[in-house]
Amino acid sequence: MSETVLRVDNVGMKFNLSREKHDSLKEYFIALARHELKYDEFWALRNVTFELEHGDRLGILGLNGAGKSTLLKVIAGVFRPTEGTVERTGVLAPLIELGAGFDPQYTGYENIFLYGACLGYRKKYIEERLDDIIEFAELEKFIDVPLKNYSSGMKARLGFAIATMVEPDMLILDEVLSVGDAHFKKKSEAKVHEMLKHNTTVLFVSHNIAQVRSICNKAIILDKGHLIAEGDVDEIASKYEDMTSK
Repeated sequence: MSETVLRVDNVGMKFNLSREKHDSLKEYFIALARHELKYDEFWALRNVTFELEHGDRLGILGLNGAGKSTLLKVIAGVFRPTEGTVERTGVLAPLIELGAGFDPQYTGYENIFLYGACLGYRKKYIEERLDDIIEFAELEKFIDVPLKNYSSGMKARLGFAIATMVEPDMLILDEVLSVGDAHFKKKSEAKVHEMLKHNTTVLFVSHNIAQVRSICNKAIILDKGHLIAEGDVDEIASKYEDMTSK
């Protein structure tokens, strides 16, 4: 019998969007203290329910603003859901907003340890994999250069190299296979396929339907925060293509 490793049960995520504009933080906090702020409720997710078994690879499809990245952040623990629950097991590697923990004043070398610590890796673990990270990111000549002098592609390569040095039970991928040039895209996709050989459970957001079909065995479609379809990847990918071609 297969083991359920992720259970998303009736998850909803609400944000309060301020209707008013303030010229300064001071004005904002004065209005906040006086209870004068007015909000619009925005549900990024509503009533989302599904389960994954060990080794499942789920493609998450939907137009911009459908709630895909919000769902991944809820599963990763970045957001606590407004309603519903998320239960997961094992080691999680979230490849979301690569390099979000970088400090532009620090060198690439220093940021490896900083970002690795943000992802929960111990210093000794990072030290053991340091050469592999630098080599994979192809930054040998720039590793002692401050990150403020890196291009966006260099930062993305470094973030990807750090985030994928772990052997996770569950891997979350949010458009990360679209970073860098054509050479690095091919290299990063090969790295993900290598990780999948260990029967890693995957949640994958991408607008590239061919990538979703090549990596995933299941898929769901989100529309304005609601799960509107789930099933076999070929069936759901075809349904999504029909939706977006109209």
